[in-house]
Amino acid sequence: MNPSKSRHAPPKAGAMIEALRGLGYSTATALADLIDNSIAAGGNLVDIQFSWKGSASTIAVLDNGEGMDEGELDLAMRLGEKSPLDQRAAHDLGRFGLGLKTASFSQCRRLTVASRKAGKTNCLRWDLDVVAASDDDGWHLLEGPAEGSEALLSSLDSPEHGTLVLWEIPDRIVTPGFAEQDFLDLVDRIERHLAMVFHRFLCGPRPRLHLAINGRPVRPWDPFLIGHAATWSSPVERIAADGGLVEVQCYVLPHKDRLDAHEHDAAAGPDGWTAQQGFYVYRNERLLVAGSWLGLGRGRSWTKEEAHRLARIRLDIPNTADAEWKIDVRKSTARPPVSIRERLNRLAEDTRERARRVFAHRGQPVRTGNGGPLLQAWRAEHFKGGIRYRIDIDHAAVRAVLDDAGPMEAQVRAMLRVIEETIPVQRIWLDTTEARETPRTGFAGEPSEEIIPVLSVIYRNMVLRNGMSPARAREQLLRTEPFNAHPDLVAALPDEPTPPRVIER
Repeated sequence: MNPSKSRHAPPKAGAMIEALRGLGYSTATALADLIDNSIAAGGNLVDIQFSWKGSASTIAVLDNGEGMDEGELDLAMRLGEKSPLDQRAAHDLGRFGLGLKTASFSQCRRLTVASRKAGKTNCLRWDLDVVAASDDDGWHLLEGPAEGSEALLSSLDSPEHGTLVLWEIPDRIVTPGFAEQDFLDLVDRIERHLAMVFHRFLCGPRPRLHLAINGRPVRPWDPFLIGHAATWSSPVERIAADGGLVEVQCYVLPHKDRLDAHEHDAAAGPDGWTAQQGFYVYRNERLLVAGSWLGLGRGRSWTKEEAHRLARIRLDIPNTADAEWKIDVRKSTARPPVSIRERLNRLAEDTRERARRVFAHRGQPVRTGNGGPLLQAWRAEHFKGGIRYRIDIDHAAVRAVLDDAGPMEAQVRAMLRVIEETIPVQRIWLDTTEARETPRTGFAGEPSEEIIPVLSVIYRNMVLRNGMSPARAREQLLRTEPFNAHPDLVAALPDEPTPPRVIER
């Protein structure tokens, strides 16, 4: 058998790199890739410097990692030098060996990397304009900084070791019409993203990473509000999966009514409450996916809905599972293996339902402290045609009116039926969707002076008309919506309620 004929067919550098620029990095995800390299190099100090100069603006990332000698830097600057199939160290945050280059090319036309090791600085750069102008294949890796850019590397002169990555000619960032305020807004968005992606490295009394932007420390953003007393969390579950052991813990965050204004705004995350629901996938504690239902669901994939905005699930995978979880070059997507999808479905269903109940009941328990059911004024009826809502005539306030109605009972019942049939469901749904918050109910935010008269009338009817003892009446009010949310006012009701005043005509 004749050996197969072959041709040497290297890609043209200019065309290949321009194609790689379209992988879909944002500036924030590109910088996160660079920070991964700093952590992998043993760095625990990373400072990102943003400098606005219009189209000549620069971004530099400086770390105190172990640095690279001439040979190591040469390998780091080559595309595809490492295979994603190669075995990685357990702590490695990379996989494809492309992150430094593709992340940088996606944002700028000139990438310079200077690295200092054992007191000696080595420097290489890619210049896409030089590559594009080449007559041959064009894979020309240039030595040293560009003319006039030497001063931008001066921060690496004094340390014994470390690496500086410099982006120049940021044509994918500073586009036509992009102004200084846009640049400042971009820096703010990047800070929020990095605070989320590396929050487990940045938190604790002895953080493993000190990250700064223009010298200002980046504070971690905890997606799960772990320290808040009203946050619900499940036990940690460990699941054997293709590629290695997976660790899962489910959280339901507190309702807005249980948070102060600062806590609520902070917990919303970079993209807001609704967008941040779902799974948070980590590899070696570095966040890969922030808020996604990962294509899970029964029949069709779940979408992000207001009712489930409080549901967030931590999911840790090992770095041996990238292929099984379909981790992409940008480290921004993940798909769970088929073998554990059913278990993740069940965990997510439970968490979503818990979150829905907290959202619907504004953080109040749907059962009382003594285990009895909460008596609500409204109940949902499920029937073949859908759902309808009915007033519960056994609610204390409704029952009191019906008991006293006498010959007007039929009129009262007719009024209640009209109210049931004219609930502005569409308006409530629209207002909730647009305002991203449920309407105020349960006397929320009302002063005691507004609640006490209503409460007193119902209490008086229970004791004087229905013959309940004061203690029994107070106990039932604590199990009755909306008074269950105001236990102090219920406890202050007198043992001898005042009879209603008779007005003489």
